[in-house]
Amino acid sequence: WKWFLTVAAEVRKQISGQYSGSPQLLKNLNIVGSISHHTTVSNIFRLYEMDPHVRDCVRSYTEDWAIVIRKYHKLGTGFNPNTLDKQKERQKGLPKQVFESDEAPDGNNYQDDQDDLKRRSMSIDDTPRGSWACSIFDLKNSLPDALLPNLLDRTPNEEIDRQNDDQRKSNRHKELFALHPSPDEEEPIERLSVPDVPKEHFGQRLLVKCLSLKFEIEIEPIFASLALYDVKEKKKISENFYFDLNSEQMKGLLRPHVPPAAITTLARSAIFSITYPSQDVFLVIKLEKVLQQGDIGECAEPYMIFKEADATKNKEKLEKLKSQADQFCQRLGKYRMPFAWTAIHLMNIVSSAGSLERDSTEVEISTGERKGSWSERRNSSIVGRRSLERTTSGDDACNLTSFRPATLTVTNFFKQEGDRLSDEDLYKFLADMRRPSSVLRRLRPITAQLKIDISPAPENPHYCLTPELLQVKLYPDSRVRPTREILEFPARDVYVPNTTYRNLLYIYPQSLNFANRQGSARNITVKVQFMYGEDPSNAMPVIFGKSSCSEFSKEAYTAVVYHNRSPDFHEEIKVKLPATLTDHHHLLFTFYHVSCQQKQNTPLETPVGYTWIPMLQNGRLKTGQFCLPVSLEKPPQAYSVLSPEVPLPGMKWVDNHKGVFNVEVVAVSSIHTQDPYLDKFFALVNALDEHMFPVRIGDMRIMENNLENELKSSISALNTSQLEPVVRFLHLLLDKLILLVVRPPVIAGQIVNLGQASFEAMASIINRLHKNLEGNHDQHGRNSLLASYIYYVFRLPNTYPNSSSPGPGGLGGSVHYATMARSAVRPASLNLNRSRSLSNSNPDISGTPTSPDDEVRSIIGSKAMDRSCNRMSSHTETSSFLQTLTGRLPTKKLFHEELALQWVVCSGSVRESALQQAWFFFELMVKSMVHHLYFNDKLDAPRKSRFPERFMDDIAALVSTIASDIVSRFQKDTEMVERLNTSLAFFLNDLLSVMDRGFVFSLIKSCYKQVSSKLYSLPNPSVLVSLRLDFLRIICSHEHYVTLNLPCSLLTPPASPSPSVSSATSQSSGFSTNVQDQKIANMFELSVPFRQQHYLAGLVLTELAVILDPDAEGLFGLHKKVINMVHNLLSSHDSDPRYSDPQIKARVAMLYLPLIGIIMETVPQLYDFTETHNQRGRPICIAPDDYESESGSMISQTVAMAIAGTSVPQLTRPGSFLLTSTSGRQHTTFSAESSRSLLICLLWVLKNADETVLQKWFTDLSVLQLNRLLDLLYLCVSCFEYKGKKVFERMNSLTFKKSKDMRAKLEEAILGSIGARQEMVRRSRGQLGTYATRSPSGSAFGSQENLRWRKDMTHWRQNTEKLDKSRADIEHEALIDGNLATEANLIILDTLEIVVQTVSVTESKESILGGVLKVLLHSMACNQSAVYLQHCFATQRALVSKFPELLFEEETEQCADLCLRLLRHCSSSISTIRSHASASLYLLMRQNFEIGNNFARVKMQVTMSLSSLVGTSQNFNEEFLRRSLKTILTYAEEDLELRETTFPDQVQDLVFNLHMILSDTVKMKEHQEDPEMLIDLMYRIAKGYQTSPDLRLTWLQNMAGKHSERSNHAEAAQCLVHSAALVAEYLSMLEDRKYLPVGCVTFQNISSNVLEESAVSDDVVSPDEEGICSGKYFTESGLVGLLEQAAASFSMAGMYEAVNEVYKVLIPVHEANRDAKKLSTIHGKLQEAFSKIVHQDGKRMFGTYFRVGFYGTKFGDLDEQEFVYKEPAITKLAEISHRLEGFYGERFGEDVVEVIKDSNPVDKCKLDPNKAYIQITYVEPYFDTYEMKDRITYFDKNYNLRRFMYCTPFTLDGRAHGELHEQFKRKTILTTSHAFPYIKTRVNVTHKEEIILTPIEVAIEDMQKKTQELAFATHQDPADPKMLQMVLQGSVGTTVNQGPLEVAQVFLSEIPSDPKLFRHHNKLRLCFKDFTKRCEDALRKNKSLIGPDQKEYQRELERNYHRLKEALQPLINRKIPQLYKAVLPVTCHRDSFSRMSLRKMDL
Repeated sequence: WKWFLTVAAEVRKQISGQYSGSPQLLKNLNIVGSISHHTTVSNIFRLYEMDPHVRDCVRSYTEDWAIVIRKYHKLGTGFNPNTLDKQKERQKGLPKQVFESDEAPDGNNYQDDQDDLKRRSMSIDDTPRGSWACSIFDLKNSLPDALLPNLLDRTPNEEIDRQNDDQRKSNRHKELFALHPSPDEEEPIERLSVPDVPKEHFGQRLLVKCLSLKFEIEIEPIFASLALYDVKEKKKISENFYFDLNSEQMKGLLRPHVPPAAITTLARSAIFSITYPSQDVFLVIKLEKVLQQGDIGECAEPYMIFKEADATKNKEKLEKLKSQADQFCQRLGKYRMPFAWTAIHLMNIVSSAGSLERDSTEVEISTGERKGSWSERRNSSIVGRRSLERTTSGDDACNLTSFRPATLTVTNFFKQEGDRLSDEDLYKFLADMRRPSSVLRRLRPITAQLKIDISPAPENPHYCLTPELLQVKLYPDSRVRPTREILEFPARDVYVPNTTYRNLLYIYPQSLNFANRQGSARNITVKVQFMYGEDPSNAMPVIFGKSSCSEFSKEAYTAVVYHNRSPDFHEEIKVKLPATLTDHHHLLFTFYHVSCQQKQNTPLETPVGYTWIPMLQNGRLKTGQFCLPVSLEKPPQAYSVLSPEVPLPGMKWVDNHKGVFNVEVVAVSSIHTQDPYLDKFFALVNALDEHMFPVRIGDMRIMENNLENELKSSISALNTSQLEPVVRFLHLLLDKLILLVVRPPVIAGQIVNLGQASFEAMASIINRLHKNLEGNHDQHGRNSLLASYIYYVFRLPNTYPNSSSPGPGGLGGSVHYATMARSAVRPASLNLNRSRSLSNSNPDISGTPTSPDDEVRSIIGSKAMDRSCNRMSSHTETSSFLQTLTGRLPTKKLFHEELALQWVVCSGSVRESALQQAWFFFELMVKSMVHHLYFNDKLDAPRKSRFPERFMDDIAALVSTIASDIVSRFQKDTEMVERLNTSLAFFLNDLLSVMDRGFVFSLIKSCYKQVSSKLYSLPNPSVLVSLRLDFLRIICSHEHYVTLNLPCSLLTPPASPSPSVSSATSQSSGFSTNVQDQKIANMFELSVPFRQQHYLAGLVLTELAVILDPDAEGLFGLHKKVINMVHNLLSSHDSDPRYSDPQIKARVAMLYLPLIGIIMETVPQLYDFTETHNQRGRPICIAPDDYESESGSMISQTVAMAIAGTSVPQLTRPGSFLLTSTSGRQHTTFSAESSRSLLICLLWVLKNADETVLQKWFTDLSVLQLNRLLDLLYLCVSCFEYKGKKVFERMNSLTFKKSKDMRAKLEEAILGSIGARQEMVRRSRGQLGTYATRSPSGSAFGSQENLRWRKDMTHWRQNTEKLDKSRADIEHEALIDGNLATEANLIILDTLEIVVQTVSVTESKESILGGVLKVLLHSMACNQSAVYLQHCFATQRALVSKFPELLFEEETEQCADLCLRLLRHCSSSISTIRSHASASLYLLMRQNFEIGNNFARVKMQVTMSLSSLVGTSQNFNEEFLRRSLKTILTYAEEDLELRETTFPDQVQDLVFNLHMILSDTVKMKEHQEDPEMLIDLMYRIAKGYQTSPDLRLTWLQNMAGKHSERSNHAEAAQCLVHSAALVAEYLSMLEDRKYLPVGCVTFQNISSNVLEESAVSDDVVSPDEEGICSGKYFTESGLVGLLEQAAASFSMAGMYEAVNEVYKVLIPVHEANRDAKKLSTIHGKLQEAFSKIVHQDGKRMFGTYFRVGFYGTKFGDLDEQEFVYKEPAITKLAEISHRLEGFYGERFGEDVVEVIKDSNPVDKCKLDPNKAYIQITYVEPYFDTYEMKDRITYFDKNYNLRRFMYCTPFTLDGRAHGELHEQFKRKTILTTSHAFPYIKTRVNVTHKEEIILTPIEVAIEDMQKKTQELAFATHQDPADPKMLQMVLQGSVGTTVNQGPLEVAQVFLSEIPSDPKLFRHHNKLRLCFKDFTKRCEDALRKNKSLIGPDQKEYQRELERNYHRLKEALQPLINRKIPQLYKAVLPVTCHRDSFSRMSLRKMDL
């Protein structure tokens, strides 16, 4: 505990340093008499002669506080620096981790290289390989990376492990949690904020500086005052500030009347405070001048008519005015008259200043431009209609704390009307000013210039005076013009306790009515005096001066209104009240008539009346509104004790003793309560203190015998008093009530026990505050006023009734008791440093314990912190304190004991109100206990003997009843019970610091018991469990939580959780003892010994286990809460400086070892972070069913113990921790956030626990459990993966969401739910290589569309989200995330190493090594930092060297993965990663070689990996990989041991081969942007591997991936079918299984192209050679996987018929395997496929085909090549044309590329050789007539296409179009090399033929087409009238140009002369016949469809038809006779059209 004892002055300094308040510097004298700096002291009281109430008040404001501060409190979890803003500071100086994903090549340069590549020639060599020689040359010339030293030495494994370990452990980040953002909770529940220091109240503060006041003429001094008014509340809300801006010359005129001015009255700047700023606040400025003859209008006239500019013109008049003024000043200098006023609408200034951009704003205010009053106009523009609502301090529009300073120039003043001086009139004017048509605007103004600065008040203004004219901060230089603080009169109540002495009185004379008074009394002034007796000399100098005068004066005069018998006044007279008032103090008012004219023997002033107000009435200050009678003569003797209302005999009164003088008296006092109930209570209590009887209260006299009842009734009457005075005197009131509890008064010789009454009164006052001051509560419902009372003000009452000793503050010995001084008066400093300082760095390690309970030592702090705010410096030289300490505290009653007792015995409503505010009494009790221990020197006493049994019993009873309240009422009074629950927890937390630990634990246990027994019976326990969590969390937030858990003691089962394990033993054992080899499991399970020994930790972990248990009913909602509790505890230990030493941290971690087991239990429920990885999902090494088999579950007896709250294991729900079957568990997955928190906790324990302990435990675990641990680590890797800077940059854009959804759908579709394919798809999608960019959750952006689309998205984002995070924030986030990822992965690596050691030691359990490897590989696949990867590769090398057979024989798939990962890192852009990866790869080959003299396996895997990397990775850099290959060669050359073997040559071969693949890749890079070219290239590479099936397969996979990325599903499916065919070929070579496909042939039905996969003859490849066809696909299941995937792709492409064909191959396989499940799935899919065919009939679309020809040397290989391109369905010619033109335009330059618009044959000679030409023509599939028999459905007509056709119209003279008779048409038929769909989307044209149609043949085709259309429209079902009418219109409409009629007329009008054309003529004739018949059918059909509105239209059509028919009739009926002769033998071509036509073959 720390003590802060301070001196008032010190405090004041400090507070004002902290708060811009104005604490008083109270010299004891200064409080009392009226002391000013200049006038003499008129009467001085000694404090102890003072009125007891005043003395108490003064003491309360000046006494030192005794504050209790727990030395280490800030180390409790509530102040965990990781949850505060401090986390950022602690993250400074982190190393920047290097991540490859952030090191992406710099955008611009990279782009340029790409462009160069594009512009280079496009040629691809004819073979897919470049020439060997050149590529090897490249390799030889590249530079290797640095070699790792000693890599090839034969170092023993132990040594390697040791080195790796040392390197891994160096430079590690100490605190894991500093890197992990704390879970987002609201304020943590255990944080109790330190309450605000009690201080003077201020609203928002405004600094007003008056700069200058200038009128058009300067003839006399003008006096000004400022004050604030609130129009709405009709209230003056500040006192007046008087200022004087007159020139010295003007001031000189008044010399005779004015004493020298005190500096305090020369202020020109003032600070106003506004608690309730609103639109209704005005700053009102009033001006007065010296009284002169004439009314105000006359006197103001010169100011209105003269202009400054005309000064010379009016010189004489001005001289005259000056001399008059001079005379009046000489004669009437001490009287004033009202002159003018104006007002400023404050909020306008503030808001307009806030809205203008300049630093300080000049605002002109004048009437010249008052079109809409300045106030109104500004108001509407800036604040809108806000002014109508009432605003409070929080209102934005009225915020005064942050506007720009404004300089105002006020140019207009209003003349003051003599009859409108009252405040009422002023409010009317002000309200009127806000109206646009203000009356004031019509008045003639007085022009002047008043300049004022308005700005927010600075924090600590210099030279500042309080309203009492005391200096706020002492300043020596008294010649400086000060700033005045202006007292606020808040518009509404303000509830703040008094903390400073203030005792002011304001007198407002309002009006006087002398209308009925005889005699001349016209120019009336009132003189006001404050008298302490009746003699005229008894006026006290306590009236504050105004401006430029003395500081205090004895009298004040009101301004005179000329010739007015009933004037109004607007004065404010401010009086400093004496501290102690007597009955003789009174206010005296004297009325004078002032004669303005100088007449003979007329005195200047004539008294015309008197009246007075006594200050005290029945001992209470008299204030309020008075309407007083005025006496005509001086009042008689002893008048002052009576009121003037009393008709005194023989006195003459004005107007028959009627009230004629209205005056208001207002007190602002922290001495006078101005509340009758409070007054009575204080008076009675003080009377008891002083033993003064009888007591006079009001009109009553209370005798001693009656006192007890009165006292009790006054205590209960406190409830009726006003809330505002109760709050103002709160401190004093509570002090007095507490005093009554502790020190029962002696009344009439009897001790009267008022404990109960006081307790009730306290409870009710506290509840009143709670209810009425809602806004003042903190998160725990503690009212801040009460909290600060307890924290600062409350102290154990010094129990001496009457302080007669003259010590300051009146503390000291007492007459009534003999004082027993303490044995030796210790100097106070000893008290501060009472307890010996323990080792500072860590208080829990002390040398040898000196007292039996050394824990206390660690709890009591010793270093006094000098906190430089508030009253708290460790100032110790205060004599008063020593005196307090020397007084003996009587043993009679101790407050905490009394309080506990009262609370336990109270009942009914009192108990209820105490429960409502339990926190208050708990905190009071704790502070009282601490004070008691401190002041009685008991802090060193052993804890058990500190408090009496009786008290402990009371506490136990109290805690128990409160716990039962919580349990019984939590459903009804939820809000109250939550507060009660936290209060109880805080109480127990505090008790842990002062009471015996075992006792407190027993209290906690009793609470737990009650909750547990209730939980049994509840259907839904979560609310109660949640309360219990809060309770536990608060208790565990104790700063000595770790020590309380006895982390050092060993698990020897002691008795109950008790303190009997003396903490001394635990202390001495320190943190150093080694763990004995006890049953290690006890440390890792929540066993009985564990929970007894580590009591609180046991409770925490038990809660965690119970809530996370998947069977826990209804506790799912509490996961986050309980996980946060554990997270917060660990996080706080992590940052605690006391535990920074690693050995100590290991001790702390021991308290949490069971956490590992608990989290292992939850594996199936954790959020699956791996799913986002596009990897196989989590690698659960054990099927969920196995989870159940393991009945020796990690957590034993937990539930039982939690429920029973006992330490007896009685299992109530057997097997509750055996995880139930998977089905039940599916739905309760934890959220990602909770899972992440749990995992970080796990990592913390693994990081800090003692490795030997972990290893021993791992040795005991079963294989199953170890595998589960590995699963957990695997999840951790994904969970803490680095997201990458780019992700932070786009974190909150929509982009992610969309692309992820698309992706997910794609995956869904491809993956379906079948396992074997997953790896496949992952490869095909390019996921193995693309760990570059990850979305926040981690999924890769493999596909190009996504990338491209994201780019477009960003434009839109940049504008909207500029405001997000700054660059630096993003950098910082990425830095932290990188460090966290690195540290987390290193911890995982450490743990893996421990697991591997466990295996090495036990030499069993090898089976888990596969799991270890899996985690390692997974971590390599994630985004990792260079630092981590170095260590990771080192571990991997060590693992392979310890267990070589693991990779090469058992885990062969892992070997493939490892090769892939290593290669991936060999191409890293970071050289350290490359050098480690290439070292690993080299060693891998070497180890493989050493096992069997060749390394075919690694060779094969590496080659395949490289191919797949190259094919899929988008940001793959061949340059880096080339360097790694060179490094591997260098290793081989330097490897002396193997120099003689074939190894180096084999390595060289391999490297060269890899290099070839690499060169191909470079080519692919060039075509990255050209999808067709890229696929061509991949196709060629794949073709090049015809002889090595594994690689061909890999490339086919790559192609499939590229296609599905571009949504070319049909092509992707073809690639998969080809892959399957390839696999089938080799399987049929290897083994003969009847049900497997025979090879490619089987697949012919799916695609005719498949035959190219047939094996290239057996001599090339024998499948049994090691390393060939060893991939996972060359198996039956691989084949099945490929086919299933092909089916899925076909289905996505909509080619359902092909799906059927694929399944035809699959079904026999499954039938042979009797796999009914698979068969049912397949048939389901088939049913789906066929039903889709039915549904989509007529709506299917597959593709559109175009012929594309390339011409021009620029195209390189492509020159003069023709292709057929397959584009997505409904692609328009314009689209493909635009795409290709754009693409090649970008590559060669837009001006170079030209698209040939027609489809005529291209003549090379006519083209410009420097240009590139593309010709694009739409083509349609072409079938011969015989083919049409087989191609019936839409699918048939669009599948397996090899021939395409397009038509070109021409005429013989070269035009494209001509008259009908000269229009020819060319049909071109193209044949491609492969059938579509194929594994690429463009296929070469291999053959071309042309057919030319003569004009008549063209006509025949046209007519046939028309007739078909008609037939189709007529028979369409359902009928489509619109379509039908369209076709009809085109056929029979008359206007149709070149319509049917014209065709007939041209070709049929006469028989052709050329017999060759007879047949055509006849055919055309038959066509027309058919045509007319169809027209008729169509018309008939139309007739049946139309409505009545179309009747006319139908008729018109029919008329047209008949006309057409008539015209055609003669033409159709003419037959050619020659044709009906014997048929000539004609040579027949099979092709229908081309009988006699000209045919040209072009082959």
